[in-house]
Amino acid sequence: MSSTASALLSDILAAQNNLACTYEELGNIESALATRQEVYSGYLRLKGESHADTCLVADNYAKSLGELQRFEEAKSVLRKMMPVVRALGEDHFQTIKMRWRYAEVLYRDPGATLDDIREAVTTLEELEPIARRVLGGTHPDTRGIEHHLRTARAALCARESGTS
Repeated sequence: MSSTASALLSDILAAQNNLACTYEELGNIESALATRQEVYSGYLRLKGESHADTCLVADNYAKSLGELQRFEEAKSVLRKMMPVVRALGEDHFQTIKMRWRYAEVLYRDPGATLDDIREAVTTLEELEPIARRVLGGTHPDTRGIEHHLRTARAALCARESGTS
């Protein structure tokens, strides 16, 4: 593929990603998911699995899957990309986001095992100080991680006590 064609395809994928965000903001999660899947596939072909942009769109795709409660598919995408994103470093914004997303789909899955919920809590406990250090305590993502940590801990307590 020529560099001009590659740049054009990259621009088209970026526009499609923006369209998916718009669908999501309008509450049309199904259309957002379909578009995010196309964008993810396009980035895999264009930039490969190990590119930071591919990690970003994979995370967006997994987010849409999670919102539609398609947890197994979300976990599959995230498990595939986790080694790639971790190569960016534990302090990299995309690593933080993807680990957070993975923990979220783990504990929100109605079919989650006790070990899944424990893994989610452990992951969020590890992420919280990293996010606080890297992003700051008032950053919306740090606050989101803190919220999900509280929610995951509550899910773990409920499961361990047999009330869920």
